[in-house]
Amino acid sequence: MSAVSAGLSCPPAPQGEGAIRFAGYAAIFDRVDRGGDVVRAGAFRRAVEAGPKGVPLLWQHDPARPIGRIDYLAEDGHGLRVIGRLSGRSPAAREAAARIGDGSVRGLSFGYRVRGSAQRTNRELFDLDLVEVSLVTFPMQPRARVHAVERI
Repeated sequence: MSAVSAGLSCPPAPQGEGAIRFAGYAAIFDRVDRGGDVVRAGAFRRAVEAGPKGVPLLWQHDPARPIGRIDYLAEDGHGLRVIGRLSGRSPAAREAAARIGDGSVRGLSFGYRVRGSAQRTNRELFDLDLVEVSLVTFPMQPRARVHAVERI
């Protein structure tokens, strides 16, 4: 996967021992998730403006199991696009790399704090603090998936 083939413009990833890079959507806009929430476009505006540096990449939302970092995040017409990198340095990162590599885990999810929402038929989330992005077995939004993987 290159930044071009993933449809993203970002700097090339430096080479690293056992590292895996992936691209996908951590959030999908305008679709009801398993919890009844709908994320609206613009919900991640502040996170995108701040950049990915402070957004940890976790394994299964576990703050005790960081597995790498987010290199790129942006909103587009579909959702919150991310490029992340698994470090391969911790047991959790190696497990995540094995699972993403064999395709058994391809879900993406995100942790957040609600700053703005409206209750209609579903809770609509229109302003969120992005706390973390996670590789997960069962994403709350089934369409939030990893779409491309490469070893670097």
